[in-house]
Amino acid sequence: MKPSVKNIGRTMQAGVMLIVAAALMALANLPPADAGEYQLGAMDKLSIRVAEWQTAAAAVRDWGSINGEYTVSPDGTISLPFIGEMAVKGESTAHVAAKIGEELQQKFGLLDQPYASVEVAEYRPFFVAGDAQTPGRYPYLPNLTVLKAVSLAGGVRRADDLGGRFLRDFINARGDYQVLASKRLGLLASRARLVAEAAGDDKIDFPKELNDTAEGRKLMADETAFKETRRKKLDMQLKALADLKTLLQQEITSLSQKMETQQRQADLSKKELASVGNLANKGLAVNQRVLTLEQRTADLEGKILDLETTQLQAKQDISKADQNAASLRNDFDAEVAQTRQQAEADLEAANLKMGMYKDLMAEAAQNDPGLARYSAKGSPLSVSYSIVRETDGKTNEIQADENTAVLPGDIVKVRLMLPTANSN
Repeated sequence: MKPSVKNIGRTMQAGVMLIVAAALMALANLPPADAGEYQLGAMDKLSIRVAEWQTAAAAVRDWGSINGEYTVSPDGTISLPFIGEMAVKGESTAHVAAKIGEELQQKFGLLDQPYASVEVAEYRPFFVAGDAQTPGRYPYLPNLTVLKAVSLAGGVRRADDLGGRFLRDFINARGDYQVLASKRLGLLASRARLVAEAAGDDKIDFPKELNDTAEGRKLMADETAFKETRRKKLDMQLKALADLKTLLQQEITSLSQKMETQQRQADLSKKELASVGNLANKGLAVNQRVLTLEQRTADLEGKILDLETTQLQAKQDISKADQNAASLRNDFDAEVAQTRQQAEADLEAANLKMGMYKDLMAEAAQNDPGLARYSAKGSPLSVSYSIVRETDGKTNEIQADENTAVLPGDIVKVRLMLPTANSN
């Protein structure tokens, strides 16, 4: 008995379906097109095909209601018929395919698990930001590198019609920057000297950057000489006060000796006066002699009082010399502290202004890269690349070069850099 045309058609259809099912089974076990470790993310577009081999009927069932393209939502899910929301962010296509088959089998209690094929129909875009000619969003391409990504964005930003204005801005900002840089070196040298003076150190600990330039070395020599001059001046003033104290101490010693001599003479005069007074009372001595002795005794006691007054004045002068010496040191320390505080404030202000002028130079240079020839050392502007990438739910920024691979969803940051030379 010959098979009918209808039976032949059914047999051929079953064979085709078997081939389709086998292909889907093979695709379900393959890694994604670009790499087996590729992890899905928001804005990836997936192409999904599902087929089921029904053992009992020896036929292939096509799940046409599920087949189609799906875009991964911002929360990392896709919405499938019968299954609903399915989290796919961070998963591979093979894992998603297996999960779809498992969900359908459990949902409908199927004897045979359906086979799903999941492919990336369109990768999520990447982004270019910063000093690119046309920063923005771009579709991902296989084997994409930083250089290719920047090329898609028109390359590094170029000069425009306002180049003349940018040149003036750059030159003005550079001039102000260099003036402040020179002032900053002076402040660094001055601060180092003040720190040494405050601590009483003989040697000044200058910052290393001062030793890197001729200007800095000159400032170091000037501050060292200035410190030595100030120290000598203070030492001379203190020595003068110390010498004055020595002279006053000697004067006090001399006065003490004179007072002892005068006191002995006064005591002898009093003793003689007492003896003569007794004789005068008995009529054995003339009253004129008594009067002379009394006058002499009074003169001696007066000289003793003068010597005591002079000695007291010398002691007061010594105390005043000590006060003057303490005042000299206190005034010196206060002047050092106040000058250092002002130097710190001026240094901070200079750093802030230098940062501002550096930003102005960078802004002008970014709008006109040709300004590189006007840099302090004539060095060309350099281009810096970095990639902002999300890994395991965390965003990290990594340094990159032109050959660094770019993945879907990456943000390629382009930045024009002024020469890092101390163009101060």
